[in-house]
Amino acid sequence: MNASAAIEELLEKIKLLEIELIEELQKQQQEFSYEIYKRKVLFSENIILRHKQYTQQLLNYLIDTPLKHFLSIPFIWACLIPALLMDVTASLYQFVCFPIYGIPKVKRQDYIIFDRQFLHYLNLIEKLNCAYCSYVNGLIAYIQEIAARTEQFWCPIKHAQRLKKLHSRYQKFIEYGDAEGYRAYLEKVRHDFKDLE
Repeated sequence: MNASAAIEELLEKIKLLEIELIEELQKQQQEFSYEIYKRKVLFSENIILRHKQYTQQLLNYLIDTPLKHFLSIPFIWACLIPALLMDVTASLYQFVCFPIYGIPKVKRQDYIIFDRQFLHYLNLIEKLNCAYCSYVNGLIAYIQEIAARTEQFWCPIKHAQRLKKLHSRYQKFIEYGDAEGYRAYLEKVRHDFKDLE
């Protein structure tokens, strides 16, 4: 088995393990007695009442918060402005350019998920903090997927140096240094989005 085939096999195993991990995480839905209906998380009334027993009152939450956390608030929330600009820019970019290149659009709702507001054991500040984290982390994943699909179209060449983390399209890329393969397969790789259908 050559190196390319071995890499393909490993990437397929990783993909299967990710699917298995997601399925295992979804089993928690049964353990913690909730169901999802039209993107809304529903708990039974007795679970909601039990959750509310664990809600920390706002005043106690504020009293228990260390001063250094309060001092960091402006720096955390200042990041929201560039995040919103990146969101608008990336969304507009893919809306205009992806149809031109024939690249399938990234569904924003698959990455930016707001569902922690349905947890009745979180107080208002915790829910707001969770919404912020959900937005920014989801946005980064959304933008990474837009960038990955763009890279697959414009420069689908693997790196010579080791990467800390691979994005979702990297396994499609042509080997570093394979000049012949690059010229022979560039157009094929540019349009290989069948796995997204």
